[in-house]
Amino acid sequence: MANPPDLRPAVQRLCELVRHVQDSQLDHPTPCEGRTVSQLLGHVSGLTMAFRAAADKELGPLTDTSPDDNGWPEASSRWRDEILERTNLLADAWKQPEAWTGMTRAGGFDLPAEVIGLVALGEITFHAWDLALATEQRLDVDDDTVEALKGYAEGFDPAGTPGMFLAAVDASYTLTDFERVLARTGRNPRWQARKKG
Repeated sequence: MANPPDLRPAVQRLCELVRHVQDSQLDHPTPCEGRTVSQLLGHVSGLTMAFRAAADKELGPLTDTSPDDNGWPEASSRWRDEILERTNLLADAWKQPEAWTGMTRAGGFDLPAEVIGLVALGEITFHAWDLALATEQRLDVDDDTVEALKGYAEGFDPAGTPGMFLAAVDASYTLTDFERVLARTGRNPRWQARKKG
């Protein structure tokens, strides 16, 4: 890949959101149906380790299996520090040019490193959006990240990708390029948490 995307802006946005999640929000619902904020944070913590290992071509337990083989785990007691540390290691690893060359592995699948790098960017960005909506925060995505994700999302099967994305939702009403990308992943850009009571 001639000009691979920089994952650091996406990581910085995610970290800023994580810093402002309140403990009282851990049981809130998220756009990931049936998953709470705690489970989303546990998922993010696991995937950041796996994609860091993929960038470093450190093939083994972290890259050979899905972090969700036994369902989405709850966030650990150290979830804030854990995610901040792991996401920064992820961004540093994908900053290295060699991370984007050759083949590597994630979730037990061997793919070109440039594809897995885009998957990592997507996972960080899409789950940042999930977290922002679930915790009533704002997410602004930079143009370079949106452009990279547009090309990535065009390759998705509109019927969905088992284990990754639901079927695409109607994007005819969406306003931004990023909302169209979200819709292609099966997310509803107008998602709102149902109020309790």
